[in-house]
Amino acid sequence: MEEGLPRMRRRYTSGRLLERDLAPDPFDEFRAWLHDAVTMGMAEPNAMVLGTTGADGRPSSRTVLLKGIDDGAFVFFTNTASRKATEIAANPWVSLCFPWIAMERQVLVCGAASTVSREATLAYWLTRPRESQIGAWASHQSTVIGTREVLEASAAAVGERFPGEVPLPDFWSGYRVVPDTVEFWQGGVARLHDRLRYRRASGGEDSASGGQEDAWVVERLAP
Repeated sequence: MEEGLPRMRRRYTSGRLLERDLAPDPFDEFRAWLHDAVTMGMAEPNAMVLGTTGADGRPSSRTVLLKGIDDGAFVFFTNTASRKATEIAANPWVSLCFPWIAMERQVLVCGAASTVSREATLAYWLTRPRESQIGAWASHQSTVIGTREVLEASAAAVGERFPGEVPLPDFWSGYRVVPDTVEFWQGGVARLHDRLRYRRASGGEDSASGGQEDAWVVERLAP
């Protein structure tokens, strides 16, 4: 075992999370926590760890950026040929984890992912800086490449190909994650953390089919 790791720990002292303090809707509560993260000046407060599972049953995770909260879903964008996208195509059930460690907080979202409309993807694409648009074209995401120079040469070629407006690639799309559960975690003294989970009330529409249901049950989980 790596020396020092067993003693590496942090004492959580920020406070408590009680049921009476929660908003009725998990998206309202999430917006409040995101606002706190932004106000605190955290780096990349919209960064989230996306967990997926492929057809082979092996899980994988990576950090992506939340780019919208729209119509009861969390939205991000990526190359549709990437590992994450191909795994979502095989199994739409995913998790999103917001590790706001500096605030002694974490949010865990579990639900089903599906692509957004082409119109919505284009609307976001047009907000991206030119260099980010070029990067999306240049990178055949998740494929093996020989050197860094290969990637840089590909980006240079794309810049020459599109000297003006960079069009939206066919292989790039947004994804919306409609949650079944949203768990809010607050670090507590003596490791007595608070875990409050919103769960869709029984009888609601199945999120895998994109249905929306506004009734939520709040459950406290043991830490």
